[in-house]
Amino acid sequence: MSSDIHSSAPRTPAPPQTPAPPQASRLDTTEHAAATPDTELPWAELGLKEDEYARVREILGRRPTGAELAMYSVMWSEHCSYKSSKAHLRQFGEKAPHSDALLVGIGENAGVVDIGQGYAVTFKVESHNHPSYVEPYQGAATGVGGIVRDIIAMGARPVAVVDPLRFGAPEHPDTRRVVSGVVAGIGGYGNCLGLPNIGGEVVFDSCYQGNPLVNAGAIGVMRHEDIHLAKAAGTGNKVILYGARTGGDGIGGASILASETFEDSSGKPAKRPAVQVGDPFQEKLLIECTLEAFAERLVVGIQDLGAAGLSCATSELASNGSGGMRVELDDVPLRDSTLSPEEILMSESQERMCAVVEPSKVERFLAICEKWDVTATVVGEVTDGDRLEIYWHGEKIVDVDPRTVAHEGPVYQRPYARPSWQDALQADDAGKLPRPVDGKELREQVLRLVASPNQADKSWITSQYDHLVQGNTVLAQREDAGMIRVDEETNLGVALATDGNGRYAKLDPYTGAQLALSEAYRNVAATGAEPLAITDCLNFGSPEDPDVMWQFVEAIRGLADGCRQLGTPVTGGNVSLYNQTGETAVHPTPVVGVLGVIDDVTRRTPIAFAQEGQLLYLLGDTREELGGSAWSQVVHDHLGGMPPAVDLERERLLGEILVSASRDGMIDAAHDLSDGGLVQAVVESCLKGGKGARLVVPDGIDPFVLLFSESQGRAVVAVPRSEEVRFNDMCGARGLPVTRIGVVDGEEVELQGQFSIPLSELRTAHRETIPALFG
Repeated sequence: MSSDIHSSAPRTPAPPQTPAPPQASRLDTTEHAAATPDTELPWAELGLKEDEYARVREILGRRPTGAELAMYSVMWSEHCSYKSSKAHLRQFGEKAPHSDALLVGIGENAGVVDIGQGYAVTFKVESHNHPSYVEPYQGAATGVGGIVRDIIAMGARPVAVVDPLRFGAPEHPDTRRVVSGVVAGIGGYGNCLGLPNIGGEVVFDSCYQGNPLVNAGAIGVMRHEDIHLAKAAGTGNKVILYGARTGGDGIGGASILASETFEDSSGKPAKRPAVQVGDPFQEKLLIECTLEAFAERLVVGIQDLGAAGLSCATSELASNGSGGMRVELDDVPLRDSTLSPEEILMSESQERMCAVVEPSKVERFLAICEKWDVTATVVGEVTDGDRLEIYWHGEKIVDVDPRTVAHEGPVYQRPYARPSWQDALQADDAGKLPRPVDGKELREQVLRLVASPNQADKSWITSQYDHLVQGNTVLAQREDAGMIRVDEETNLGVALATDGNGRYAKLDPYTGAQLALSEAYRNVAATGAEPLAITDCLNFGSPEDPDVMWQFVEAIRGLADGCRQLGTPVTGGNVSLYNQTGETAVHPTPVVGVLGVIDDVTRRTPIAFAQEGQLLYLLGDTREELGGSAWSQVVHDHLGGMPPAVDLERERLLGEILVSASRDGMIDAAHDLSDGGLVQAVVESCLKGGKGARLVVPDGIDPFVLLFSESQGRAVVAVPRSEEVRFNDMCGARGLPVTRIGVVDGEEVELQGQFSIPLSELRTAHRETIPALFG
C-alpha cells in the first residue's frame, strides 16, 4: 500500500509553496558529510522528527548528506512509510483467508488475482486528496495518472478506472470550485487515456469541506505469464529512466503532505506542496511503450515514479532486488537545468517509470521508447553489493542501505482510546425522530430523499466521463457495479464496486468498515459476478488524535475480520491520514473496492425494471434500522444511534442467490438496498428502465420502515412470471427470506393505500438537483 496524507487546510488555498531542499555551500558528498558532522541540515523543515533524524545518523554512522536527507525525509514520511498505520495493517496478512485466486498480494504496486482461462486482473484504489483541494484539476488528474501507472507496472493493460469522491456541503461556495475542477480533471485525464470510467460514488457532507476525498481506482488485464514485479535483479543490468523529463513540480510533496496543519497558530500560511502537473498524452505513450517492452520480454523489474519520485523508485527497486544499485544523477533528463540533486531526487513529476533491463536488451528497449517518442536514458546499473550509491558530477552524494530508506522507517504505536463522545452519539437514536403520519407526508419525504444531493442522479458528473471507449464496457455508472468484458470470444468479464459510508463509520467504525465491505460485495453479486478479492482506501483524520486513531484501528479490525469471514483477501490499498481541518476531522471513511468475476457477461443483471409484469421480490429481512440513514440526514439533518447490524453469513448467502439467479436466468433485474433503503432502489430501477412499480406493504411491517429502513443483506429483484416458482424454491431451499412486494407496471411508483408519484415527477426531482448546484 501507499498512503496519501492530508493536512488541515484553510478554506481558500494559498499558492503552492515548496520547502528549500537541503543544500550545503559546497557539494555535499558522503566524504564531506563524514568530515563535517556538525553541519546543520533542515531535517525539521522536511518533516522529520528529532528522534527520526537521530536514527538516520545512527544508521549511516555519520550525518546524512543533503541528498540522503532528502531521500529519508520523503521515504520516511507518513505518505510512504505507513509509520502510524503499519502496525495495524498487518492484520490484513495475519487474518487473510486462503484464496486460490490470489496471485500477488500486499506489498507490490497492486494486487493480482486469477480470473480463469489464463487471465489475471490487477486492481487498486488510491487517494489524491490533499492535492485535489489545493488544485482540483491537476490533483484529480494526476491521481488518475498515478493509479494507472501502478497498474501498468504490474505488467497489465489498463482497461477501466473508477472514482469514489467525497466533497463538502453542496451549498458551500467553495464546493463548486472543488467539484468542477475534480470532475474535469478525472474526465480530462481518463478520457485522453482512452480508459472507460465505469463506476464510483459521489457523496456530499460538511465534514469534507476543507478535506475532499478524491480516491481513484483502476483495473488492468494480463495473462499470468505477464506479471511483473518491482525488483532490481541481476548484477550489471541497466537501470533506465523513461517517460517525461524531470521538473520542479511536486518537490517534497510527500513529506509536506505529512505536516500536521496547513495553517500555523498565527494564521500565516504554512508550507504547501507543489501539485504535480499531468500530461495524459505522455502517459498514453508511456503505456503503449511499456506494454510493447513487456511483450518482447525486455524488462527484469519495473517501478513507476509516483510519491517520492526517484527516491522511491531507486530505493524500492534496489531493496527488493538481489544486489545494490549505482545511479548517475547527471544522466537524468531534466526540463529545468537549475534543479539541484536534492530536488531531482524529491521531484514528483508525473508520467515517469524506471525499468531494469539486461545489457543485451537495452538497445531494443531504447528503440521501442524512441518509436513511441518517449525519452529514455540509462541512469545506472545493478551492482553486486548491498548499497544504493548515487553520484553527481562524479562525486558520491548517496551511500545507503536501500532497505533502511524504503522499508525500515519508523513504526509508531500511536495512543488510541474510544472517544468520550462515542456513547452519547450512539445513544442519540434516530428511531426517536418524528416520522410521517400519513401517505401525504410519506410521499413528500420520498421526493425530498430522491432529490437530495447524495441520492440525486449524478449524470451531470458521469456524463463528463467516457464510459464506452474500448468497446468492452458492459455495465457502468448508475449500475450497482461496473463491468468489463475481458475476452471477446468467451465473454469472460470482471465487475468492480467501490463503497463506503462515513456516517455509519462515525457511529461505529468497526461495523462501518464491515458495512462498506458488505455493500461492495453485494453490489458485485447483484450484477451476477462472484466476489473474489478487495482493495481499500482508508481515509481518516490525524493519527496524533487518540479519537481518530481509535477509529482507524477499529475500522482495520472490522475490515480484516470481515474479509476473513467472506473469504475475500485484501490485495493492497492505500492509507490517507491527516484529513483534518483544525480540530475537525472527516468522518472515518474506509472505502472498499470489491472485484468479482463473471463467466459470461451476456448473463449480467442490470438494475433497470424494463418489462411490465415482472414480479418484484424483496430478499432479506427488514428491521427498523435508521441510524446514519439517508432519511435521518435528509429530513432531520441528524446523525446518531447505531448503524445497521452486519450479518456477513447472510451477505454471503444473498450473494450466492444473486449470482445463481443471474446465471440461471431467474431474474431480469437486481438492485442492492443501501443508502435510502427500498424506496431509493425502486425509484432508481424504475427511472433506469422507464417503467413504474406498484408496491404493497407486507403484513406486519410499517410502511415507513419498509420504505426508509437501511437494513443490510437485502436486494430487490425483478422476476419473470415464468421463473417465479423456481426462484422461490431456490430461496426457500437455501434459507433466504423472500417476500413478494409488487409488480412492474404503469408509469408511476405507487405504494398501495399510501401514495403514488408519476415517473415524470420523480425524474424531475432526481435529475435537477446536481445541475442546479454545479451546472
